[in-house]
Amino acid sequence: MGEIQREAKTTVWNKKEESEEVEAQAQLEIWKYVFGFVEPAVVKCAIELGIADAIESHGGSMTLPEMSSTLGCDPSLLNRIMRFLTHRKIFKAIPSSHGYAYAQTPLSRRLMRDGPHSMAAFLLLESSPVMLAPWHSLSARVSLADGNSSFEKAHGEDVWRYAAENPDHSNLINEAMACHAKVSVPAIIEGCSEVFDGISSLVDVGGGNGTAMRIVVKACPWIRGINFDLPHVVDVAPKCDGVEHVSGDMFLSVPKADAAFLMWVLHDWGDEESIQILKKCREAIPKENGRVIIVEAVIEGEKQNRFKDVGLMLDMVMMAHTNLGKERTRKEWDYVIKMAGFRTYTVKAINNAVQNVIIAFP
Repeated sequence: MGEIQREAKTTVWNKKEESEEVEAQAQLEIWKYVFGFVEPAVVKCAIELGIADAIESHGGSMTLPEMSSTLGCDPSLLNRIMRFLTHRKIFKAIPSSHGYAYAQTPLSRRLMRDGPHSMAAFLLLESSPVMLAPWHSLSARVSLADGNSSFEKAHGEDVWRYAAENPDHSNLINEAMACHAKVSVPAIIEGCSEVFDGISSLVDVGGGNGTAMRIVVKACPWIRGINFDLPHVVDVAPKCDGVEHVSGDMFLSVPKADAAFLMWVLHDWGDEESIQILKKCREAIPKENGRVIIVEAVIEGEKQNRFKDVGLMLDMVMMAHTNLGKERTRKEWDYVIKMAGFRTYTVKAINNAVQNVIIAFP
């Protein structure tokens, strides 16, 4: 009997310790949400100051006095910024005679304004006042407090009309999509090069300033690229050998080509609109050997990788910034692809990317 009582007391004590540990962890975690905005705000500051670019141009680590002089910054304030960023291992702090010297890391190089892995333009878009404002109306949308989307509630119109009327914001979007293309398209070419086999012409539907097509054509010079987007987008797109810029409306028609390419387009729209876009793509490609290459996240797909959390965050972004857009599960992709009239499709994961490549065949 005594042994049973001792075991019972031990169990109670263990549960109490476990409960206290959970409470202590919760008390720590909640501060991440209270001040969760701080981290991206400071990273944005680093991009705007050009800290990563300055260190890269310097050709090695920089002391605080060197960095302060180069950037024209208050050394005391810059020191506090660097203390924050090195604590999060965004930059590396190296002891020196001046206290510390600061060096690049693989992460900090992604904060450079340009470069093969830069995500600076994407971060500047998502942290811009225009894109932050809709988040304050997210609960109103979810609770059906009114009929407007979060973006419309903040700005009076949807994100596409706003971009068409505000060239500076349109340029932010184009630059963000371009920096994303510089990372994703080479990964697709390396990991799924077969998607371009047998294609002599390719139309990028919603291709922005044509960055994705420029990369594809450079890697696959036998392909004639067509960059297709709205007039206000292609009118300012830079010229590129092997890529033709065509303006139009993807809901009405898509330029003819052997294959259509849609990267981060369909997640901006609801099922009905996505089916309509896919139907226009199917009409634009040959029935025999044509294909539509869709580059999007697949939530809860066949391969759950380390980017699942990014996919779920993207789904929240779609909720805040679009009227009906969403990230889709495998089942939801199956629905829109089959409803658009495609007979079959394949799904392939891309290494080190949140997206999958979905190839739909008419």
